Amino acid sequence: MSIWWSLHLRREAASVPLARRLLVGAMETAGVDPETAYDLAVALSEACANAVEHGGDASTGYRVTARIDGDTCRIEVTDSGPGFTAPASPTALGEHRRPPRRTEARTPAPAHDEHGRGLFLIESLTDNVRVRNRPGRQGAVVTFDKILKWREGAALPIAS
Repeated sequence: MSIWWSLHLRREAASVPLARRLLVGAMETAGVDPETAYDLAVALSEACANAVEHGGDASTGYRVTARIDGDTCRIEVTDSGPGFTAPASPTALGEHRRPPRRTEARTPAPAHDEHGRGLFLIESLTDNVRVRNRPGRQGAVVTFDKILKWREGAALPIAS
Protein backbone atom coordinates (compact mmCIF):
# COMPACT_ATOMS: atom_id res chain seq x y z
CA MET A 1 0.00 0.00 0.00
CA SER A 2 1.18 3.48 -0.77
CA ILE A 3 -0.48 6.65 0.53
CA TRP A 4 0.95 10.08 -0.30
CA TRP A 5 -0.31 13.58 0.43
CA SER A 6 1.02 17.12 0.49
CA LEU A 7 -0.43 20.24 2.08
CA HIS A 8 0.44 23.90 1.85
CA LEU A 9 -0.59 25.47 5.15
CA ARG A 10 -0.74 28.97 6.55
CA ARG A 11 1.73 29.80 9.31
CA GLU A 12 -0.87 29.84 12.04
CA ALA A 13 -1.32 27.66 15.09
CA ALA A 14 -4.59 26.14 13.80
CA SER A 15 -2.69 24.44 10.97
CA VAL A 16 -0.78 22.15 13.36
CA PRO A 17 -3.74 20.03 14.56
CA LEU A 18 -5.10 19.93 10.99
CA ALA A 19 -1.89 18.33 9.68
CA ARG A 20 -1.83 15.97 12.64
CA ARG A 21 -5.44 14.83 12.12
CA LEU A 22 -4.81 14.14 8.42
CA LEU A 23 -1.76 12.05 9.26
CA VAL A 24 -3.57 10.08 11.98
CA GLY A 25 -6.46 9.41 9.58
CA ALA A 26 -4.12 8.12 6.90
CA MET A 27 -2.35 5.91 9.47
CA GLU A 28 -5.63 4.52 10.72
CA THR A 29 -6.80 3.80 7.16
CA ALA A 30 -3.51 2.03 6.38
CA GLY A 31 -3.75 -0.12 9.53
CA VAL A 32 -0.78 1.36 11.40
CA ASP A 33 -0.44 0.46 15.08
CA PRO A 34 -1.88 3.32 17.20
CA GLU A 35 1.31 3.75 19.26
CA THR A 36 3.41 4.14 16.11
CA ALA A 37 0.85 6.56 14.66
CA TYR A 38 0.94 8.56 17.90
CA ASP A 39 4.75 8.88 17.77
CA LEU A 40 4.59 10.17 14.20
CA ALA A 41 1.71 12.53 15.02
CA VAL A 42 3.68 14.09 17.89
CA ALA A 43 6.79 14.39 15.68
CA LEU A 44 4.73 16.04 12.94
CA SER A 45 3.15 18.42 15.43
CA GLU A 46 6.62 19.49 16.61
CA ALA A 47 7.88 20.02 13.05
CA CYS A 48 4.76 22.03 12.14
CA ALA A 49 5.00 24.11 15.32
CA ASN A 50 8.61 24.93 14.40
CA ALA A 51 7.53 25.99 10.91
CA VAL A 52 4.77 28.17 12.35
CA GLU A 53 7.12 29.81 14.83
CA HIS A 54 10.28 30.15 12.72
CA GLY A 55 9.09 29.74 9.13
CA GLY A 56 9.31 33.25 7.72
CA ASP A 57 7.09 36.29 7.64
CA ALA A 58 3.36 36.02 8.29
CA SER A 59 2.49 36.00 4.57
CA THR A 60 4.40 32.78 3.89
CA GLY A 61 3.09 29.31 4.48
CA TYR A 62 4.76 25.97 4.91
CA ARG A 63 4.44 22.59 3.25
CA VAL A 64 3.89 19.17 4.79
CA THR A 65 4.40 16.06 2.68
CA ALA A 66 3.80 12.56 4.03
CA ARG A 67 4.22 9.20 2.36
CA ILE A 68 3.43 5.77 3.67
CA ASP A 69 5.15 3.29 1.39
CA GLY A 70 5.42 -0.32 2.41
CA ASP A 71 6.58 -0.42 6.01
CA THR A 72 7.97 3.13 6.17
CA CYS A 73 6.46 6.56 6.67
CA ARG A 74 8.46 9.60 5.54
CA ILE A 75 7.35 13.10 6.51
CA GLU A 76 8.87 16.35 5.27
CA VAL A 77 8.08 19.83 6.56
CA THR A 78 9.44 22.76 4.52
CA ASP A 79 9.24 26.44 5.46
CA SER A 80 10.49 29.79 4.13
CA GLY A 81 12.21 31.02 7.27
CA PRO A 82 15.87 31.82 7.88
CA GLY A 83 16.86 28.15 7.92
CA PHE A 84 19.47 26.58 10.15
CA THR A 85 22.89 27.84 11.10
CA ALA A 86 25.79 25.58 10.28
CA PRO A 87 26.70 23.18 13.07
CA ALA A 88 29.85 23.84 15.04
CA SER A 89 31.46 20.66 13.68
CA PRO A 90 32.99 20.54 10.20
CA THR A 91 30.22 18.22 8.97
CA ALA A 92 27.59 19.80 6.76
CA LEU A 93 23.90 19.95 7.59
CA GLY A 94 22.36 16.56 7.04
CA GLU A 95 21.70 13.38 8.96
CA HIS A 96 23.08 13.58 12.45
CA ARG A 97 22.19 12.98 16.05
CA ARG A 98 22.04 16.62 17.21
CA PRO A 99 19.86 18.92 15.10
CA PRO A 100 21.34 22.37 14.42
CA ARG A 101 19.83 25.48 15.94
CA ARG A 102 17.56 27.80 14.03
CA THR A 103 19.26 31.01 12.96
CA GLU A 104 17.45 33.10 15.56
CA ALA A 105 18.23 30.71 18.43
CA ARG A 106 20.76 32.19 20.85
CA THR A 107 21.18 29.66 23.63
CA PRO A 108 19.94 26.13 24.30
CA ALA A 109 16.63 25.94 26.08
CA PRO A 110 16.73 25.15 29.80
CA ALA A 111 15.56 21.64 30.67
CA HIS A 112 12.33 22.98 32.23
CA ASP A 113 11.53 25.28 29.29
CA GLU A 114 8.62 24.23 27.08
CA HIS A 115 10.28 25.61 23.93
CA GLY A 116 13.44 24.72 22.05
CA ARG A 117 13.33 20.92 22.23
CA GLY A 118 11.15 20.09 19.20
CA LEU A 119 13.88 18.69 16.96
CA PHE A 120 15.23 16.57 19.80
CA LEU A 121 11.74 15.20 20.42
CA ILE A 122 11.32 14.39 16.71
CA GLU A 123 14.64 12.59 16.82
CA SER A 124 13.61 10.50 19.83
CA LEU A 125 10.26 9.46 18.30
CA THR A 126 11.44 8.55 14.78
CA ASP A 127 14.10 6.36 13.20
CA ASN A 128 15.91 8.86 11.00
CA VAL A 129 15.94 12.67 10.99
CA ARG A 130 17.47 14.95 8.39
CA VAL A 131 17.52 18.73 8.75
CA ARG A 132 18.81 21.01 6.03
CA ASN A 133 18.36 24.36 4.42
CA ARG A 134 16.37 24.59 1.20
CA PRO A 135 18.77 24.44 -1.74
CA GLY A 136 18.95 27.77 -3.55
CA ARG A 137 16.15 29.32 -1.49
CA GLN A 138 15.56 30.57 2.00
CA GLY A 139 13.98 28.08 4.37
CA ALA A 140 14.43 24.91 6.36
CA VAL A 141 13.50 21.32 5.57
CA VAL A 142 12.95 18.74 8.31
CA THR A 143 12.54 15.16 7.07
CA PHE A 144 11.96 12.15 9.28
CA ASP A 145 11.23 8.46 8.74
CA LYS A 146 9.74 5.79 10.93
CA ILE A 147 9.42 2.06 10.35
CA LEU A 148 5.75 1.25 10.79
CA LYS A 149 4.21 -1.38 13.01
CA TRP A 150 0.79 -2.66 12.08
CA ARG A 151 -2.43 -3.20 14.02
CA GLU A 152 -3.21 -6.80 14.76
CA GLY A 153 -5.26 -8.12 11.86
CA ALA A 154 -4.29 -5.29 9.50
CA ALA A 155 -3.48 -6.31 5.93
CA LEU A 156 0.25 -6.37 5.25
CA PRO A 157 1.48 -3.39 3.19
CA ILE A 158 2.45 -3.79 -0.44
CA ALA A 159 5.19 -1.41 -1.61
CA SER A 160 4.58 0.21 -4.98
